Amino acid sequence: MLFDRFKKLKKPDPEAEEELKNEIEKMGGLDKKDVPAMLISAFLVILPVAALTLIAICLLAWLLLM
Repeated sequence: MLFDRFKKLKKPDPEAEEELKNEIEKMGGLDKKDVPAMLISAFLVILPVAALTLIAICLLAWLLLM
């Protein structure tokens, strides 16, 4: 019952993936510095949330064990 949700996940569609690649190439493709910029932006979004979650867990543990 709990894992029924995972059985419904779709497998990646190679045709859709190829179509997306072609569309990106048609629009000019990726620039040289696009990948590092995307990685930096991902870290700027994910790291603060992860840090706040870790701080909240530590504070909760501190309050419970105090």
